[in-house]
Amino acid sequence: MKHIIILGDGMADWPAESLGNKTLLQYSSTPYMDKLAAMGRTGRLITVAPGFHPGSEVANMSVMGYNLPKVYEGRGPLEAASIGVELQPGDMAMRCNIICIEDEKIKNHSAGHITTEEADVLVKYLDEKLGSDRIHFYTGVQYRHLLVIKGGNKQLDCTPPHDVPLQPFRPLMVKAEVPEAQETAGLINNLILASQKLLADHPINQKRIAEGKDPANSIWPWSPGYRPQMEPLSEKYPAIQKGSVISAVDLINGIGHYAGLRRIAVEGATGLYNTNYENKVAAALEALKTDDFVYLHIEASDEAGHEGDFKLKQFTIENLDKRAVGPIYEAVKDWDEPVAIAVLPDHPTPCELRTHTAEPVPFLIYYPGIEPDCVQTFDEVACVEGSYGILKEDEFMNEFMKK
Repeated sequence: MKHIIILGDGMADWPAESLGNKTLLQYSSTPYMDKLAAMGRTGRLITVAPGFHPGSEVANMSVMGYNLPKVYEGRGPLEAASIGVELQPGDMAMRCNIICIEDEKIKNHSAGHITTEEADVLVKYLDEKLGSDRIHFYTGVQYRHLLVIKGGNKQLDCTPPHDVPLQPFRPLMVKAEVPEAQETAGLINNLILASQKLLADHPINQKRIAEGKDPANSIWPWSPGYRPQMEPLSEKYPAIQKGSVISAVDLINGIGHYAGLRRIAVEGATGLYNTNYENKVAAALEALKTDDFVYLHIEASDEAGHEGDFKLKQFTIENLDKRAVGPIYEAVKDWDEPVAIAVLPDHPTPCELRTHTAEPVPFLIYYPGIEPDCVQTFDEVACVEGSYGILKEDEFMNEFMKK
């Protein structure tokens, strides 16, 4: 049996008064997710281990069954793996957002969804002006980039920029958790302030402002770590001899790299509501012909949640159902070799809060011949009654890979 996980990043949400006290999963039209829930079995999964921040890297590593206290090293090393930067002993890697600051406040974490092409010019400019034998900036995707500091101390208190929209940036700058990390914290904060001076009048930003767009006028490094020690999924699950990951997000591709999955690049994959669902689905189905396991990650709902846009998030959830879950199910249901399908979010990103939370997420597992439970719809409330109950750690993957 082959296996595919369809991950709707940040898809879970809270009940909203404007939606008749329903969640967006309840409110949205999701006939295929509901069909698979009714034909399969459901439950809830704790994706954020105690003591961990509910970031997408934490949650997706949990979904794949990794023991976070043993392997977690922050987002930075995952970004590095995704863009082909091999970390050396002593290298500390950090996610380096390019953000928009206005009136001394973090206006948004994405510099108004800057394009990769624009960001590449800025990152290379920063590396030219601020880089050294010890400090290097690397271009990633859109607003998500990489800072590597040789000999950096990762014991830092860093604030994810998407958690603090519209808050003053200076109190949120990097703090050392131990005296030994003070030099690294000071270095990073100096880089932040230096980047603001360099980017303020850069031609890319002058053009963006003239077009009514937010300027990309500051870096914001966070989530530091060293190269993680993750065992490939094939060592834990013998059924996965060959697997692949499909995502527009560097950190997910980085997790896939360390998990032993091949990265499949898809034209038109943006990480936003306008991502090319059809190309992603085509790539997933083609991969399933040769691979045992496919991890299809779609970011759109998370970005809509960060924007606090209920209508946009509903649009992304319905698109996931109509343009990903449905076509994949219809394509594989008559294959000679059966395909197990799991659908779930990695964490909630409530529109009301505009950031991640750590509540358990609903999940469904379907494959031909599975004995259904009583749940008829796929949402946060219905799956409370699911026969899997609440799972944690590697229990979801163990259940999913049983067949």
